[in-house]
Amino acid sequence: MAGISLFEVIGPNMVGPSSSHTAGAASMALLARRLFPGRIQRVDFTLYGSFARTYRGHGTDRALLGGIMGFETDDLRIRDSLTLAKEEGISYRFSTAEKEPDDIHPNTADMDIYGTKGEHLFVRGVSLGGGKVKIVKLNQIEVDFTGEYSTLIVSQTDKPGVVAHITRILSEEGVNIAFMRLFREEKGAAAYTIVESDEKIPQKVLGKIRENPLVSDIMLVQL
Repeated sequence: MAGISLFEVIGPNMVGPSSSHTAGAASMALLARRLFPGRIQRVDFTLYGSFARTYRGHGTDRALLGGIMGFETDDLRIRDSLTLAKEEGISYRFSTAEKEPDDIHPNTADMDIYGTKGEHLFVRGVSLGGGKVKIVKLNQIEVDFTGEYSTLIVSQTDKPGVVAHITRILSEEGVNIAFMRLFREEKGAAAYTIVESDEKIPQKVLGKIRENPLVSDIMLVQL
């Protein structure tokens, strides 16, 4: 009888030996991919804690690359993602953090993503266990969202009236807001308004929100 690879499907929604180190890694990278506005050319991964110590043996590297290429956690292509990334023209590098902050979660990965047209996005993700994840940093701003809801992320300048503008547009389009939070570097500087809804957010709200001159970018992840 042929041996069974660690990367065989061992559950209904997962490829790999660990829900935290493979399924969670794939989920956080897939969420980062959905946030990225263009075609990915290169990704630099920095791994922390247990990710850094076991990423080869537990397939965290393959899972992260698979998510970046849009693979779901049960996609068998995750097993071959290192090769498939090269075939897709995506270069990658894995490194372990030289110094770890005392308060960082042990299953943390930074993803520095570069696009073919000069786009760039920095994402820090955390695998919480059982395949659950959250994003805790976008570019230089600390945030907190899971991707379990339809999520609207508005990049803006932290000035009066912007949040009111966003909520007015969403109200006019009948969007039911489950959670809404503002994250910022400091008062008056760059900020993100993050809106989570338990229903799909209409695409047409994006153009209306962009009409405010203090809005610089919008990302949308649908359920």
